[in-house]
Amino acid sequence: MNVAHASTSGGVILQQFPIGFQWPTFDPFLFCVHHLDLYPKGNGRYGPDASRAGRQLGQDFEGIDGWRMYHGDAVPGFPQHPHRGFETVTFVRRGLVDHSDSLGAAARYGRGDVQWLTAGSGIISEMFPLLHTDGPNTLELFQIWINLPRGAKMAAPHFSMLWHNDIPHITHPGPGAGHDGPTTEVTVVAGEYAALVPPAPPPSSWAADAEHDVAIWHARLGAGASWSLPAARHGDTGRALYVFDGAGVEVSGEPLAVGHGALLRSDVAVEVTSAEGAEVLVLQGRPIGEPVAQYGPFVMNDRAGVEQAFRDYQATQFGGWPWPSAEPVHGDPVDRFARRPDGTVERPTEVDQRV
Repeated sequence: MNVAHASTSGGVILQQFPIGFQWPTFDPFLFCVHHLDLYPKGNGRYGPDASRAGRQLGQDFEGIDGWRMYHGDAVPGFPQHPHRGFETVTFVRRGLVDHSDSLGAAARYGRGDVQWLTAGSGIISEMFPLLHTDGPNTLELFQIWINLPRGAKMAAPHFSMLWHNDIPHITHPGPGAGHDGPTTEVTVVAGEYAALVPPAPPPSSWAADAEHDVAIWHARLGAGASWSLPAARHGDTGRALYVFDGAGVEVSGEPLAVGHGALLRSDVAVEVTSAEGAEVLVLQGRPIGEPVAQYGPFVMNDRAGVEQAFRDYQATQFGGWPWPSAEPVHGDPVDRFARRPDGTVERPTEVDQRV
């Protein structure tokens, strides 16, 4: 669901809207969802040690008992499925995700890591293995879909791992608060902020060109804290702020309740304050400005492009599936890693980028 750039007041908030499971977005963003699942202990086979009675397995999105199996049967998550024509940015704050794809690449990431996947044409799975058999397996993540422009729809699949310790973080003290006062902690996933530059997105991404002004910023405001959003580079840059946890905020003096988002003016600096504390996500970017034709995980410019994606998938299976299961997981060790199609393995660095 996309939101329009309509003004409801003369202030910095252009439009307010409630956020449910799937958050409203704007060009170049296609989709944003905040997953928070309070999974129980694992059963030793990476699934929940709990009854699944009453769940619609394969389409379990109801949140019974605070968690979901999603499209998974034995293991929660999103088994083998095709993508074409867009990117996924998966920011995992708690828990772990096992990635597998049709190129043979694999990754286990989480605890603040981000995977940025360009999905030109490929098959992926994203499973949520419940590794702890002696206690809860809480999972929290954002998944954000960013459109690809026409010339990059068929770009070669590519994934980038942005490990937690490589992602810039900054802590702002409140005005006149000193070191013991309220603070705002900002995580800079995409887009330069306060002279902090995050790791580069994939080369075919709309975000790879700084002139496209794409930003993904997460902020945790303590009670009584404030956060200043700088003006964007360009007047046509879209910007949305989502208040997903804690209490409400004020945006340059205008109230925005928890569980709501707002499109903001981006040509002026914006002051966000929270009397009781809140967590917010900011998405920002210049529009691609092209037609969008979408059917599930196929995002093209017209119906013909979507129909061609179906034909290509039926004919080639986008290269096939090299894994023994539609729900592959990567074993018992909880170590994070990324293994690329050529067999190269990378792991998180140890230097924290907090400021």
